[in-house]
Amino acid sequence: MTSLADPARAVTVGVDTHRDFHVAGVIDERGGELAAKSFPTGKAGYAALESWSLEHGPVEKFGIEGTGSWGAGLARHLTDRHPVVEVNRPDRAERRRVGKDDTTDAFAAARAAQAGRARAVPKAGNGPVEAIRALRVARNGAVKARTQAANQIHALIATAPDALRSDLRNLTVAAAAKRCARFRPGEPATPTAATRQALRSVARRWLNLDTEADELYTQIETLTAAAAPRLMAMTGIGADTAAQLLITAGDNPDRLHSEAAFARLCGVAPIPASSGQTNRHRLHRGGDRQANAALYRAVVVRLRCDPETKAYMQRRLAEGKTKQDVIRCLKRALARRVYHQLTAPS
Repeated sequence: MTSLADPARAVTVGVDTHRDFHVAGVIDERGGELAAKSFPTGKAGYAALESWSLEHGPVEKFGIEGTGSWGAGLARHLTDRHPVVEVNRPDRAERRRVGKDDTTDAFAAARAAQAGRARAVPKAGNGPVEAIRALRVARNGAVKARTQAANQIHALIATAPDALRSDLRNLTVAAAAKRCARFRPGEPATPTAATRQALRSVARRWLNLDTEADELYTQIETLTAAAAPRLMAMTGIGADTAAQLLITAGDNPDRLHSEAAFARLCGVAPIPASSGQTNRHRLHRGGDRQANAALYRAVVVRLRCDPETKAYMQRRLAEGKTKQDVIRCLKRALARRVYHQLTAPS
């Protein structure tokens, strides 16, 4: 595509990201399409994309799709030198109307950034929170695999021959795993020997995953305590909950312009849900569901051990609120406190 750019006129660049290449599209101040080009991923490709974009004029902003996945490297490369915003996937109605290809998506990203529909600043991904996120991904995988192994142990014991089943049926998962890991079944020529072999294999897997999950949790706890000691000092917020809230905010929580924006990001911002004579609000179902779950866990703990939270619950119940409505209010209030802890000067 031939460029008709005026070097003195600001342009906006949209980028459709992929694993091996990114497609960039440049539009002028009126939204006219100037040029589009594909670039390989990697440091050299990012630098080439930036240089090519500046050839068409001063860049007002870059709109990048997938800044949390394939576009993370490009976003990190550009953030220090140019305004960068995160762009969601193109509108489905527009995609059905105009079709889809990489160039079309790149221009759509540029128009979304230019029009202000895309305003979110990407996470920096270059500090301790990114390290916590990586460790938490590994731990979540270990915990999920450990749960699967525990379910397999239960299933094998439930269908084991009677003598073996009666010996193991009343043990906890940890106790059964430790006992089964010491089995010496020999050749699996009989159902009993084969079951003992299977139990030993799954039990050893469970023990290894349990150790791995514990080690990762210790590392996450250490990093989280160093990154946000005041957040972890709040009642009801432990290492796992604090780690998730840090991940949601990112290494640059100043990108969140207000505590209302953080509440929206966590899915705890109230929206109207009134009809007829019913006048009420509910929490919207968007945002980061993991952060929403973290706030819920914190509220449940605070309802057990925090006098202020208990008193609030009783007062609102006396006013006619349901317990679910009060928990929603508590999640919103806790999000406000968390935001101020995240954005307070070190």
